[in-house]
Amino acid sequence: MSKIEAKKLSVGYGKTPLLAEISFQALKGQVVTLIGPNGAGKSTILKTLIKQLSPVGGTVYVDEKNVANLSEKEMAKKLSVVMTGRLKPELMTCKDVVATGRYPYTGRLGILSKEDWEAVETAMEMVHAEETAQRYFHQISDGQKQRVLLARAICQETDLLVLDEPTSYLDIRYKLDIMESIRRLAKEKGRTVVMSLHELDLARMISDTILCVDGEKISKIGTPEEIFQGNVIQELYHIKSENFDAITGGVYMERIKGTPKVFVIGGGRESLSVYSFLARQQIPYGAGMLWENDVAYAGAKATAVTVLSQR
Repeated sequence: MSKIEAKKLSVGYGKTPLLAEISFQALKGQVVTLIGPNGAGKSTILKTLIKQLSPVGGTVYVDEKNVANLSEKEMAKKLSVVMTGRLKPELMTCKDVVATGRYPYTGRLGILSKEDWEAVETAMEMVHAEETAQRYFHQISDGQKQRVLLARAICQETDLLVLDEPTSYLDIRYKLDIMESIRRLAKEKGRTVVMSLHELDLARMISDTILCVDGEKISKIGTPEEIFQGNVIQELYHIKSENFDAITGGVYMERIKGTPKVFVIGGGRESLSVYSFLARQQIPYGAGMLWENDVAYAGAKATAVTVLSQR
């Protein structure tokens, strides 16, 4: 069924709940993303979903089965994981590390078949990690390790993937590659993905559902279109409404105070680069005339001393 569900879940360490009354589900082919400030509890939720932590209260179901009743081998066949903790295998090549994703399907001797090795190679190609295949895992960069660990989760061929910050340590090229791989797994292969992300632009681009984790509760659940409007993001991250434009994803510095020394006439994307330059040089400025639906309007409102605008 490729479904994971939390019902009235409370998570934390020991008997003290960090977050309570969490209820959501991720269905076949969906990407569900947790966003929120550092320390808000995103990783704690994910660790509870995969049985690294016991629930303080409530229940996690995988394909209608309580995960508390599933063995480690049963979990490994249903759910693959990439968490932020780093493996430290001694003298294992990257290909060997990826191959461990096939062990739930082998016998007692752990011998991989030709088909298993083909799955390993396919997974490494999907995340562009082929060049690391024969290199020792402990000798490669953090970004390369992240791709290798994602390949291991992919070649495990489970219907459910749980990923904690899968784009950590990656440059922009590989962030986009990984997002594309995750989207293909969900939309073409029918995999269900639950993950946490810090990059709001990526969360908006790939998610079917977004959960806002604020440190006490899930403050809002919705589609990207519902989350990235109004002041939802500003309230979640405790920033001023003018410092983030929910429509474009633009982030702006504080307004420079003082009497304007420059007036910028114009609009559109070209004006944004001028606004950015003036703000960076600490030069107070005014701007106009701008339509309020101009892409440059939010940037001007955030950083200009005065803005002339028209609805």
